Amino acid sequence: MTLMDILKHRHTTKAYDKDRKIPEPVVAQLLEALRYSPSSVNSQPWHFFVADNDAGKARIAKATSGPFAFNAPRVLDASHVLVLSARTSLPPEYLQTLADQEQADGRYANEEARALAHKGRSGFVSLHEQAGDIPVWTQKQTYIAQGFLLLSAATLGVDATPMEGFDAGILSTELKLEEKGLAPAVIVALGYHSDADFNARLPKSRLPEKAIFSRI
Repeated sequence: MTLMDILKHRHTTKAYDKDRKIPEPVVAQLLEALRYSPSSVNSQPWHFFVADNDAGKARIAKATSGPFAFNAPRVLDASHVLVLSARTSLPPEYLQTLADQEQADGRYANEEARALAHKGRSGFVSLHEQAGDIPVWTQKQTYIAQGFLLLSAATLGVDATPMEGFDAGILSTELKLEEKGLAPAVIVALGYHSDADFNARLPKSRLPEKAIFSRI
């Protein structure tokens, strides 16, 4: 399929075939899509939790109770479920970890280039710290990763359901996110839709080009 075919074909899956599992080589590619997602100043301010068995999915499903119960079957029946979480702070030791990894990956021609890159990233993070919006900024970066995951899944023929309908407090407690310096951003279910997925049969609906683009 062409890129446009993929974009028009992908949809938010409403029901999964719980007997179909994503092959491990495909799962590996989806996780790599997350790992290679872009982020501002290569901050990579995220952590991804992967549930690939009933016990793990049941833990995540605890957060789909009450007003969010409609999402429980999507969590429980999917092949894999991911929790995309964002860092709530970017302390100096974490920024040093990034610099060390970039050094190991050969991104610096010399020590001066390394020092300059580290200073620039630290300065940019400092600006967000002064603005008091680090958690908001890291959530935005994590949503970039979600976009890469959704497009990658569609490209590989995997269905997906991004979900904001969950109790963040319950999920944070279940996964001990706060003590890890993390906050939940979004849950993404992955798998293959069942015949009960009405959304798979509906045409796409988007505003026309003239309503969302302005040439200046």
